[in-house]
Amino acid sequence: MTTERALRGAPPHRLLDSLRVDLAQHVGALSVDLLLVDYGLTSLRPVEPVQAPAGVQHVTLGSGPAGRAFSTQQPYLFGGDGPTATVFLPVTVRGDRCGVLVVVLPPDRVTARSTEDLVHVAEILGHALRVADRHTDLYRRTRRARPLSVLAEMQWGVLPGRACTAAEFDLHAYWEPSYTSGGHVLDWCVTEEELTLVVANGTGPGTQSALVSSLALNAIRNARRAGLDLVGQASLTDQALYGQHRGETSLSALLLSFARATGEVRVVDAGSPTVWRLRGTVAERIDLDRQLPLGMFEDTVYTPQRLRVLPGDRLVFLAWDRSEAAPGGNDEALDRSVGRVIDRTRHIPGRDAPQAVVRALREALGTPPDDVLVVCLDWHGEGARHS
Repeated sequence: MTTERALRGAPPHRLLDSLRVDLAQHVGALSVDLLLVDYGLTSLRPVEPVQAPAGVQHVTLGSGPAGRAFSTQQPYLFGGDGPTATVFLPVTVRGDRCGVLVVVLPPDRVTARSTEDLVHVAEILGHALRVADRHTDLYRRTRRARPLSVLAEMQWGVLPGRACTAAEFDLHAYWEPSYTSGGHVLDWCVTEEELTLVVANGTGPGTQSALVSSLALNAIRNARRAGLDLVGQASLTDQALYGQHRGETSLSALLLSFARATGEVRVVDAGSPTVWRLRGTVAERIDLDRQLPLGMFEDTVYTPQRLRVLPGDRLVFLAWDRSEAAPGGNDEALDRSVGRVIDRTRHIPGRDAPQAVVRALREALGTPPDDVLVVCLDWHGEGARHS
């Protein structure tokens, strides 16, 4: 694989230069540019310097051929009846949409085979970007439509990404405000047997919230990597937070482990975010045995619960301060509004559902939460692995 070798040998900040030479030699590419999606999922922004003679400008998400390729996750051919043809290719890593690769070719070099090869190149580039991100700020700078707050910098630095996909599931997340939020916790881990997921509310605005979240996330990872089960992960995190803050600050969290083969779910609900299930034509909130938030008291004992997801189920997790959107504490009315919002996402692809939920919450509630994390998990089931 010449492209893979070329990218692997390139300096982190010179990935595009290496790719341009490779594609010029092998497919006759006239120019090669990369658009990266910004942190707020609002626009695609070019990595500088741009090679295309006419330049490549940032585009609003959903507009133009680049926006179409990003939204549909399918390659898109533009032109072809003139002196050049442009191929727009989604750059995605395990379901996490990074941006769009833009390749300009002579029209006679655009074939089904060359397009298929370019799709593979875009996939290789996505993985190379993940590695390069550890060694250069170029790509993270490109993703900023405006400055990040220090708290958001902390959050983006520790969270695993916005999506993870496998044969059995698709997991997608969105949080807002993307450029200033710093308190939510999101983490996952995939093994041959299970998917482990953690979703936690922020503890309020300010540096303290980001520090609490960072401590909690690292404690959870430490426990998980040491081989502890969900109860052990919750207990160790509870001790870490209590030891630091003595109960003055706590974190409401939901820890789940999904068996990939059966859909059996173990859950530890530590004063959790809410979780909703779309099954068939029914959207309903799942009532869990809510236990004490992490770090509230010393040596809290946590008990796991069990659920089961079925192929076709969609779970939607909402991490937010419900009191912001529930004047007078009318939780039943709030649940009805949120249930209608969740139901409206029934036919929306999982990758677009979290952002759609946030938009719908604004419309339905009038006073949406200032800080919200939405996670959508579509469960396909073990049979999908062999389909």
